[in-house]
Amino acid sequence: MDDKELLAKIRNPETRSYGFNLLVRAYQQKVYWLARKMVIDHDDADDVTQEVFIKAHKYIDNFREDSQLYTWLYRIATNECLTHLNKKRRRFFLPIEDISVELSAKIDSTPALDGDEIQKKLQKALLTLPDKQRLVFNLKYYDEMPYEEMAKVTSTSEGALKASYHHAVKKIEEYLKND
Repeated sequence: MDDKELLAKIRNPETRSYGFNLLVRAYQQKVYWLARKMVIDHDDADDVTQEVFIKAHKYIDNFREDSQLYTWLYRIATNECLTHLNKKRRRFFLPIEDISVELSAKIDSTPALDGDEIQKKLQKALLTLPDKQRLVFNLKYYDEMPYEEMAKVTSTSEGALKASYHHAVKKIEEYLKND
């Protein structure tokens, strides 16, 4: 089902619940894994995913169809991830480095992230990046999102995204070389 059909179901009062259920089923996994790569912890990623769909449900009538639905959802998800990480820092009065240490420890202790050693090293390297650079890296590397689409998701210029990705790659290479 394409976006137009899905939106028609959501905007029709008789099929709204069914349509929204289809939306959640279509995008829940993608939103969860975007969140998981950013917040690392499964429970936190579940919370972020739930918040994304609560906001999507609340604001779906404001969706102007300037972009694809997944772009709109990714934008909500990226904002929720960044908000979640900032709240976590403030709640525990932790500087950025301490959050990275905490999340890095979760990588080692979480069975669902028990990929090979190289994957774990990459995940730990990603935690050394500023949140927005990590987001750009995740969208480009894991989701293979084109810069044009990323620009819509992040409200950032393509040039700035390319620079951010380039800096992220350099920092990751440096981290892996020194690890």
